[in-house]
Amino acid sequence: MNTMTTKGIKVSVSCRYETEASNPTLHRFIHSYRIKIENLGSETVKLISRFWLITDGDGGKREVSGDGVVGEQPTLQPGEEHTYTSWCPLSFPTGKMEGHFNMRNLDNNEMFSVKIPGFTMNADFKEN
Repeated sequence: MNTMTTKGIKVSVSCRYETEASNPTLHRFIHSYRIKIENLGSETVKLISRFWLITDGDGGKREVSGDGVVGEQPTLQPGEEHTYTSWCPLSFPTGKMEGHFNMRNLDNNEMFSVKIPGFTMNADFKEN
């Protein structure tokens, strides 16, 4: 599990290859990832949006951004955490993701960015 803390917000990421959902013959490699966001600070924060840079095994890059995470914009009081799971399709057996969350401090209304620790995705399959 990769972990990083920015301004009192700890983000932990783990990922796994989804064999049943993938089809290597069709160059479809599906990876799920689980993210836990913990508010270790003393102020209430809200996750506003996310940004991902996804790099496929051939070096091709794509960006994904949008409001919240999996349809939610969680608010975290001090000591609270939010966990969610999502997925990423790749065209090659390997790739990586990195990004950040845009958060709002609800106590002073300031926006700030929280780094998501980068992680590598590796398909564990055997070619015939």
